[in-house]
Amino acid sequence: MRTQVAIVGAGPAGLLLGALLHKSGIDAVIIEQRSPSYVLSRIRAGVLEQVTMDLLDQAGVSARAHAEGLPHDGFELLFKGKRHRIDMHGLTGGSRVMVYGQTEVTQDLMDARAAAGLTTVYEAANVQVHDFDGATPHVTYEKDGQTHTLTCDFIAGCDGFHGVCRASVPEAAIRTYERVYPFGWLGLLADVKPVAHELIYAHTDRGFALCSMRSNTRSRYYLQVPLTDKVENWSDDAFWAELRNRLDPEAREHLTTGPSLEKSIAPLRSFVAEPMRFGSLFLAGDAAHIVPPTGAKGLNLAASDVGYLWNALADFYNDQSRAGIDTYSDRCLRRVWRAERFSWWFTSLMHHFPETGAFGQKMQEAELDYLVNSEAASRSLAENYVGLPMNFGA
Repeated sequence: MRTQVAIVGAGPAGLLLGALLHKSGIDAVIIEQRSPSYVLSRIRAGVLEQVTMDLLDQAGVSARAHAEGLPHDGFELLFKGKRHRIDMHGLTGGSRVMVYGQTEVTQDLMDARAAAGLTTVYEAANVQVHDFDGATPHVTYEKDGQTHTLTCDFIAGCDGFHGVCRASVPEAAIRTYERVYPFGWLGLLADVKPVAHELIYAHTDRGFALCSMRSNTRSRYYLQVPLTDKVENWSDDAFWAELRNRLDPEAREHLTTGPSLEKSIAPLRSFVAEPMRFGSLFLAGDAAHIVPPTGAKGLNLAASDVGYLWNALADFYNDQSRAGIDTYSDRCLRRVWRAERFSWWFTSLMHHFPETGAFGQKMQEAELDYLVNSEAASRSLAENYVGLPMNFGA
């Protein structure tokens, strides 16, 4: 089999790239190791930046997001028992975010790809990428007891943190940077009304909490927990009780509880691999970088990577220009490191770190107090939260 672009990974990054390339008349085949149902079962992000919505618009897959998503103009910071609203819309001159689940984005992209009759190979075993630094890049995989070869011009590695694409790069050609945080997030999904119309980020001496939602009838809540905690040791009742302990009196009063649809503990890490291009192999999304979820940047960074790569490949095929390909890694990494900085800073500000003690807690509270009382500081938080433009600093 032959294609122009072989995409490894059918998560939202790979599917969005496939949709955008299709709009530009560029042929792409997606290879995915898991089943469609497994891909959809991964409960992930739910806050989309304007940049991501713009790319979904350009791919022609945003109708349901606009119809069912919840536009948010602000969020709240809770500390010392009181909530303070950050007016993103007012502070940024009109920017907002869209609350719409990653599962829904993935479903929309899957449906559009199937409707267009485009090729996606699911449950492909032993996926390998070959000769991406040579003249004949290709991908091999096993399916139905046979080995298949997909030859191509370029390979897009959208196969996540544990994927084969980054692992196939020679160790001497890549450098990685990592920070693993000393806690995790215990997340619970439930079909209950959200506790508030906007997200609440809570800083308490018991640890961080986040009140989020996927819709007006489905809520997503998170608690900071030690890395040693096991999800099976957290009953639903125990989760709701601890969440109440981390909220202000008004939120406690409005909190609706119910049985969990999903409950899991996710570790937090910051990770970047440099560069993001190796010959004809491009890394995008979690294959190249991970951010802690505090700043809601993971899916949005994957989307902006895909936006840069789509434009680069469109320029190559339509205008015979290699400029976008040659600058892909540098352009992505500038945006990635800005998002990494924001996510690291926001995580460090909002969480309880075992080693910081009482002094560290006071410093966090002082910074939060400054943040909500300084328009300049609030604006910096807001403009980073809604997402910097693709051409920021260019």
